[in-house]
Amino acid sequence: RIFSFLDVVTLCRCAQVSRAWNVLALDGSNWQRIDLFDFQRDIEGRVVENISKRCGGFLRKLSLRGCQGVGDNALRTFAQNCRNIEVLNLNGCTKITDVTCTSLSKFCSKLRHLDLASCTSITNLSLKALSEGCPLLEQLIISWCDQVTKDGIQALVRGCGGLRALSLKGCTQLEDEALKFIGAHCPELVTLNLQTCLQITDDGLITICRGCHKLQSLCASGCSNITDAILNALGQNCPRLRILEVARCSQLTDVGFTTLARNCHELEKMDLEECVQITDSTLIQLSIHCPRLQVLSLSHCELITDDGIRHLGNGACAHDRLEVIELDNCPLITDASLEHLKSCHSLERIELYDCQQITRAGIKRLRTHLPNIKVHAYFAPVTPPPSVGGSRQRFCRCCIIL
Repeated sequence: RIFSFLDVVTLCRCAQVSRAWNVLALDGSNWQRIDLFDFQRDIEGRVVENISKRCGGFLRKLSLRGCQGVGDNALRTFAQNCRNIEVLNLNGCTKITDVTCTSLSKFCSKLRHLDLASCTSITNLSLKALSEGCPLLEQLIISWCDQVTKDGIQALVRGCGGLRALSLKGCTQLEDEALKFIGAHCPELVTLNLQTCLQITDDGLITICRGCHKLQSLCASGCSNITDAILNALGQNCPRLRILEVARCSQLTDVGFTTLARNCHELEKMDLEECVQITDSTLIQLSIHCPRLQVLSLSHCELITDDGIRHLGNGACAHDRLEVIELDNCPLITDASLEHLKSCHSLERIELYDCQQITRAGIKRLRTHLPNIKVHAYFAPVTPPPSVGGSRQRFCRCCIIL
């Protein structure tokens, strides 16, 4: 019973104390959840095989994140022995191929969470296999598996209609057709990551909004083809939305964010970096309608001014919710904005890189009200720093991090 609370490293040490402790420490019932990432990342396949034989049906959760030496053969043995596995992390296990997913499909019907990020040999065949053998799958991460196409997504969602979280980040071959399959078959979807899926347009994402009303988190950063039509669709269909990341989506405007803010009152995190068309109008709407806002990135939104920050600082989220605000490369922001944020008692971090109208004095005044805040800024000198006598080196002022 005591050994059941110990981690992998401690169990291995206990196993070396005596024969009796060895038997107790290596009992499969103590190895229901294993994370080898902090233990030993260069393990070989035989270690996974040995663990699977020891744990058998006890094992529920295994993380082999970053274990590049583990391949298909070891995972086949694992699948055969650990048929009750529910959570499996193979992120960065670059040796595995579709053979692994075929094994999981054949033996691991209870699998609920699977992470295959950066397993670049994975193709549509893997998604077809998972669809056929893992009907309980709720979370699938196939980020950077860039061989996956709409055919794989179509096969996946037909058998795994209970998907709640799906990460397709970096799957550059995906088109709108893939999203239409998701929208039609995954009504339980809560989280969707489409970062850098460059071919995605309004058509595909609107289908998602209309079919996935429970959506709470959407990342479409880098999907530069999308327009305000997406924000309108989210506002009309996804009232539970909490996280929206649309960095580098330069076609989005105040009009779309107004519709979004007026309908999605549960928003907590927004990444609007390089949404270059938005103005203070967006901040006014967020301050009025989004009282739960905690994290807001406005980096490179060059039309934002002190007036927008003033409304945000006086908004419903300001006093006890707002934790992070990023204003990098907002050239119109001055010390007045820092004055407007003084009453944001929950503010933990503010980014001010290359805000050339922000001064050290302004930051110092902010810190008198928020002494624990982390301020990230630098100040490029207008002229070269004056030379100092003696041999002591003088650092350039732009290297000073506040």
